[in-house]
Amino acid sequence: MAIDFELTGKMKQARDLAHMFAEQFVRPYALEADELEGPHPRFVEACKQFGLGTGHAGAMVGAGKGKDPAEGEKRAKEQNRLMLLASEELAWGDATAALNMPGPGLGGPPVQFTGTPEQRARFLGVFKPDEYRFGAYALTEPGAGSDAKNIRTTCRKDGDHWVLNGTKIYITNGKKAEWTVVFATLDPAMGRAGHRTFVVEKGAPGFSVPKVEKKMGLKASETAEQVFEECRVPADNLLGGEAHYEQAGKGGFKTAMKTFDATRPLVAVMAVGIARAAYEIARDWVREHYALAQHTARYHRLAEAVAQMEREIHMARLLCWKAAYLLDMERPNAKESSMSKAYAGGMVQRVTAKAVEVLGPEGVLQHRLVEKLYRDQKVYDIFEGTGQIQRLVISRRLFERA
Repeated sequence: MAIDFELTGKMKQARDLAHMFAEQFVRPYALEADELEGPHPRFVEACKQFGLGTGHAGAMVGAGKGKDPAEGEKRAKEQNRLMLLASEELAWGDATAALNMPGPGLGGPPVQFTGTPEQRARFLGVFKPDEYRFGAYALTEPGAGSDAKNIRTTCRKDGDHWVLNGTKIYITNGKKAEWTVVFATLDPAMGRAGHRTFVVEKGAPGFSVPKVEKKMGLKASETAEQVFEECRVPADNLLGGEAHYEQAGKGGFKTAMKTFDATRPLVAVMAVGIARAAYEIARDWVREHYALAQHTARYHRLAEAVAQMEREIHMARLLCWKAAYLLDMERPNAKESSMSKAYAGGMVQRVTAKAVEVLGPEGVLQHRLVEKLYRDQKVYDIFEGTGQIQRLVISRRLFERA
């Protein structure tokens, strides 16, 4: 399979614009946002100023838009790669930047993939360029993390409503979201065939957000618990409508997995951005402190360590690009998506740890960005499916093709 790694003009534009935004409105406020445990007011203001309120990094690249239909189609074919380029730059600025970018967030892909035209217009239409609103995605439960088939949040039909009962945890922007895509089951005994996907709007009867988590890293990003107690959801909020599940059989579970195929490369490339930031700090530290000691054994050990960091970052980026390319070409990418996530999650841990080691005592001080990067990186091997789950997906795909 041939892949052209030369960036198009649109791709370079998306990368450069995202880097400018990260350099001016993200990186300068990263440590302060960490202390505030929320997005910095200057970042929020900039998002409104630049009209980024319609969705994640995608609003920055404008995929699929334009007066020329041919140009719009070309951009649509590059959409996932454009978003990867922008997401890496945002994460280079701060690990929470893409998560705090207004829009539907992880809730966007399932609405796009599964929602009816009316649902897409209704739920995605609440996001305006100059506003700071969010959507959310609720799959994880206390007893069902990466193993999505074991969800226990239940749903039952009651007239022109569905009634949900259960608890979801670790929901990004789960308290301030205008709506949340929620996965539930008719009966756990039915397995994947019982899964259904709903959009639960803020203020729905029986829906509450009892707490926002305190975390080691990603402090500026909101992570909440959501509880559904006889929560009544209009039947029109069943994503795809009844017919989708009659035809698809495992429609709810497939929606979750298709979402992961699209979002795992994005999470992986955010890990690349974090690692790149740590690598640059370590590289510049060695340059500054060993300018006159380049013939010492310690310098050569540090130089080799920094070179290895750069190699690993480059390998992770290429895995992300391949997964996104396949998605843009509308080809299956589950294996490649998991490969990018599995490798990048381990890579960012190694690179940030080595950067802290290179800086020595300075690397663990809270006023140093590298200390924050080390705290932030850990979750990138956990959310969107742990490294263990990614390796399981990869092995299954390998043997399926054998």
